[in-house]
Order: sequence, then C-alpha cells, then structure tokens
Amino acid sequence: MAEGGEGVKVAEIKDLTRIERIGAHSHIRGLGLDDALEARKVSQGMVGQVNARKAAGVILQMIRDGQIAGRAVLLAGQPGTGKTAIAMGMAKALGEETPFAMMAGSEIFSMEMSKTEALTQAFRKAIGVKIKEETEIIEGEVVEIEIDRPATSGAAPKMGKLTLKTTEMETVYDLGQKMIESLDKEKVSAGDVITIDKVSGRITKLGRSFARSRDYDAMGAQTKFVQCPEGELQKRKEVVHVVTLHEIDVINSRTQGFLALFAGDTGEIRPEVREQIDMKVAEWREEGKADIVPGVLFIDEVHMLDIECFSFLNRALENDMAPVLVVATNRGITKIRGTNYKSPHGIPIDLLDRLLIVTTQPYTERELRLILDIRCEEEDVEMTEDAKDLLCKIGHETSLRYSIHLITAAALVAHKRKSAEVEVEDISKVYSMFLDVQRSTQFMVEYQEQFMFNEVPDDDADAMED
Repeated sequence: MAEGGEGVKVAEIKDLTRIERIGAHSHIRGLGLDDALEARKVSQGMVGQVNARKAAGVILQMIRDGQIAGRAVLLAGQPGTGKTAIAMGMAKALGEETPFAMMAGSEIFSMEMSKTEALTQAFRKAIGVKIKEETEIIEGEVVEIEIDRPATSGAAPKMGKLTLKTTEMETVYDLGQKMIESLDKEKVSAGDVITIDKVSGRITKLGRSFARSRDYDAMGAQTKFVQCPEGELQKRKEVVHVVTLHEIDVINSRTQGFLALFAGDTGEIRPEVREQIDMKVAEWREEGKADIVPGVLFIDEVHMLDIECFSFLNRALENDMAPVLVVATNRGITKIRGTNYKSPHGIPIDLLDRLLIVTTQPYTERELRLILDIRCEEEDVEMTEDAKDLLCKIGHETSLRYSIHLITAAALVAHKRKSAEVEVEDISKVYSMFLDVQRSTQFMVEYQEQFMFNEVPDDDADAMED
C-alpha cells in the first residue's frame, strides 16, 4: 500500500432505501374491524361505510376458512364512496399468504390473448397452493468463523472454517468459496444463531444468542435475541411454500421455465397443461403434500366486461377450485356491453343472481372531515383547522376526490409563500385555479360556441344554465 494512503480508492457506499409513493389508497392498512367483526368508526385508514365493511369482514372470514369456493360479491355504489378502498382493506387484512389478484374490467380487451384466457389466468392467480416439503438443515450458534484471506488484495477467499454449536454439541465445518460469500452477504458473525439448508446452501440468520446480549457494541436497536438451539446440529424440518396455480402454469408451459415469471410475457397456456397441473395438485392434496389456499379475485369497473365474459364468469364460479370473486361498479341501470339490453349495474340478471350485493353510501360531512385529516397526515401536509373546514365544505358540495386533490396543490402554494401551514387563502387560490366537474360543465355551456364538435342541444344548455 502506498504511504499516506495514496492510491487507495474508497468506494462510496450508498444506503438503499425503499421508494414509497403516496397513492390514492396508500393510507389503507386493513378493514378496521374488531374481533367480533364490528366496524370501528375510524381504524386502519378506514372511515364510515360501517355496513359495507362489516359485510366485507364476513366475506373475509369465509375466505380464511377456505371451505367455500366460487362465492361472488358485488360492491355497488356511486363514485368516490370507497369501493376500491374496501377491496384494498380486504387485501391487507388477508396478509401475504392468501393470494389477492386485482384487475380492471377493461384490462382484458388490451391483452394479446383471448378474453377467456385473460380471465382464466386472473382466476388462477387468485388460487394458492401451499406445498409442504421436508428438508435437511443445520441449525446452531456460530462460535467462530475463520477465513483464510489471500495476501493479494482483491482475490476472493478460497477456504475457511465455521464452528457451530448447540446446547449439546459443537462441530467444525469446512467452508468453500460459495459459503464464504453467503456468510459475508448475510453479515454473519460469532454469536449469531443461523440455519443452513443442506440442499441449497441457503443461510438464514435467526437472531443473536442470549449469551451475547451483553455485547452492547455489537448490536443495534433492531437486534433480535434467540435461545441457543437444543439437540443435534442436523435436523429435518418441514418447509412450506405458497405459489399460485398461475405460477405453476407458467413454469410448466414455457421452455424457459420459471424465467417466464420475470419476463412477464406468458402468452396463452394450453388447456392440456392446466389439466395435468390440476391432476398433480389433486394428487398432492390426497398425499397430504399440499393444500389449496383459495384467495380473492377483485375486478374493478366490472360493467366494462361484455356478455361473453359474463357467461364465462357464470361457468367459472361453478368450479370447486374457484376463488372468491369480488367485483365493483358505479353504474346504475345501463346496457350490458355487447347487447342492446339494459340491466342493473350493466350485469346480466343470471350473474346478478349469484352475487351477494353490498352497497356503499355517500360520506357524511363529519366522515369527509376525518378522511381529509387522514389524507393530510398521509401526504405530510400541515393545515389549519379553518382550512380543513373549508376543504371539507368544498368536498361536500363537489366530490371527495376533488377535495383530496387540492391538499397537495394547496401545500405547494403555501410553500411558495414560505408558510409551514396551509391556510384558507391557499385553499381559495387552488379552488379558483382548478375547476371541479360542475364549474367545468358550466364553463362549457357558457362558451360552447367556441369549442369544436359541440353537441349539446340548446334546450339542454338552457336547462344547465338554470
């Protein structure tokens, strides 16, 4: 090494941080129900819609029990009454293991595959298979790690020794280059309790041994302490993986195997492949190697589906492997797409018959205020009480979505005038800058002659002005 540290390059290390963006429903953490499935007034980001949330809680219990297949629920209500929020709450409340597939009704028309194939794939994304397998693991507390570092800088270490112990025994293992890299990557040090999968060589750090709890300099606030393992170092352990039926379909249908999952271009999957997979899964279930985890398929804007899709849904819901289907719409009595017939919510009567219908109600002024409080906190905006009152009044007279959009816009205006808090004048300013639907319609009527392709008859224009 050169004297005085010359010629030594210090690599700049940047901490990786998760990018968290604020979306329309990023404040939703669950359905906000207690143990008796009663809805709390304000909980987990949910406000109001007590009956709809209670109903969603009952559906949730049904999904958790996993006994009933092919039940379907319709969330019906006017725009901005929290239908998608309830679906998001259900997804969060179900947790990671239960599959939750989400799609918009119009999506299936833009995919490079048939409509029924797109719906089949969506259905199979919402059905999980819990596969159990036994594996050999080594579990113990690290006593010492010895790695022979080569004299030449930059060369990878070739050999090493790892000493592991349990309460009853201690063993020294020889390490190869791959294992040394894994130990470095996991930042394993003496005193850590680790498991090593004998088949894959995967190292998992369980925590730090209680015996090392006094090494204050070697631990952070997040350190988890565990007991030193008992018995033998080598054990047989049951490992559980949850994969969706669609993932199994993709892996078995493509030449590149599981890489197709990352490529995203799965294309159409042959029916024979699916039949073989269903038979294999049925076999595993009989042998006790696997369990089916029925999840939820949520289709938003379901009125965008056409008569062919609705017919397919009728048939698909009768399958014993079907997930729970939750659909949402804000339409009233309208045409069923692909026909000249009208029906409630734009859904054929034979499918409506199969649906449990849950309605959402418009929010009261008090509920609007609570939602705006939550959104201000979520978007990290400080706002005076008077400004919130005005925003609530605007939301009540126009729409909740419009008033939520004004929060960040008003915060930017307040920031421009170097104020830490959003005040009434900021809300008034953005209200005059950005029109809501009613004022925009009024503007169109007043200046209709100056717009291209104006098709509003004079009688309608007069009625709108009145």
